[in-house]
Amino acid sequence: MRVAMIGTGYVGLVSGTCFADFGHIVTCIDKDAAKIDALNKGEIPIYEPGLQELVAKNVSEERLFFSTDAEEAVKGADAVFIAVGTPTRRGDGHADLTYVYAAAEEIATLIDGFTVVVTKSTVPVGTGDEVEAIIRKTRPDADFAVVSNPEFLREGAAIEDFKRPDRVVVGTDSAKAVDVMRELYRPLYLNETPILVTKRRTSELIKYAANAFLAVKITFINEIADLCEKVGGNVQEVSRGIGLDNRIGSKFLHAGPGYGGSCFPKDTLALSKIAADAESGLKIVDSVIEVNAARKKKMADKVIDFMGGDVDGKTIALLGLAFKPNTDDMREAPSIDIVQKLQAAGAKIRAFDPASMEEAGKLMQDVMFCDGPYHAIEGADAIVIVTEWDQFRALDLERVKSLVKTPKVADLRNIYTPAYMAEAGFDYTSVGRNLNV
Repeated sequence: MRVAMIGTGYVGLVSGTCFADFGHIVTCIDKDAAKIDALNKGEIPIYEPGLQELVAKNVSEERLFFSTDAEEAVKGADAVFIAVGTPTRRGDGHADLTYVYAAAEEIATLIDGFTVVVTKSTVPVGTGDEVEAIIRKTRPDADFAVVSNPEFLREGAAIEDFKRPDRVVVGTDSAKAVDVMRELYRPLYLNETPILVTKRRTSELIKYAANAFLAVKITFINEIADLCEKVGGNVQEVSRGIGLDNRIGSKFLHAGPGYGGSCFPKDTLALSKIAADAESGLKIVDSVIEVNAARKKKMADKVIDFMGGDVDGKTIALLGLAFKPNTDDMREAPSIDIVQKLQAAGAKIRAFDPASMEEAGKLMQDVMFCDGPYHAIEGADAIVIVTEWDQFRALDLERVKSLVKTPKVADLRNIYTPAYMAEAGFDYTSVGRNLNV
């Protein structure tokens, strides 16, 4: 089948590349000429394991193309995906649909023959109705159907998630559109992937509800971690104890400095606004937003307390800056709040992240970005592990001790055990494991 993908951001680039790898002919379109030129040269604008190789493979096999001109690709397409950004709108917290509606207007002028227009972007309930109205107003004669097909990609594991998803959600009333979507996703039949067909508004809500629920799990276990520190429990054992219950499950029950990234902060806020506008408030989601925002700053307080209540003039080494490993995404990363509060208290920051330092440099001032973990910790008064990259899980602790001023480690991801670090001679603190009470 022929696919046009409007937008070459994270979702558009990964989705377009994977569709091409399924055997479809895909053209990814973007207004940013510099980005398209870079993609045509094999330069990938995001860090995602395996993506560069998959793009190169499908470009060389002439199934994947990049262009600034939508006309030819859209006219010949069986399906046109809208995969543009929907950032939080300034001032009111709603999702900004400017790019979605602009894409719909352009698509309307170009479609030829029956075309399925698919919203892949995360959009509020009712957006598909508006997209349909825009296209119908521009082209009353057009033969098309608007489908909601939300993405459920985890940064760092996006290719695996696309090719082996838990489910594919398709929201439409059009049987003809369902047939097109089933054909697009037909390679997943071998994996017996469930394809859930719903009304369009239901599909739009599923994406928000899924992300909000995961954000609730993260925030819940973070608050349990705080309780563990007060009463002498071990949050990792609590997580395992409740996660073994099939009704709860073990995923997203890892205590840490709070969630960040491109999805959870934006989508929980947007869902809260949708609910408020519908006069059906979501108090749990509202609380999660509030608690998570406070948690990031609370982690800086934890470090300051660990340093005896005073970090003025002290050098602190941060290991990890991205909101999670295997990505360069710094959007809403806990490290931003941690760095700002530590600097406000007078600390000097040295930092290393395997992928995100270029992005971090746009968001952080007066931080020394280092060449590796050992360079970052050289001369530090304390080490703070913020992101659980694999290369931080087995540091040479003897070498670490020889480089730091004082052997102090604040492990905000619990990648080491207190007993192991004590035996290695470190003053160590972690999250939710105050076993001295």
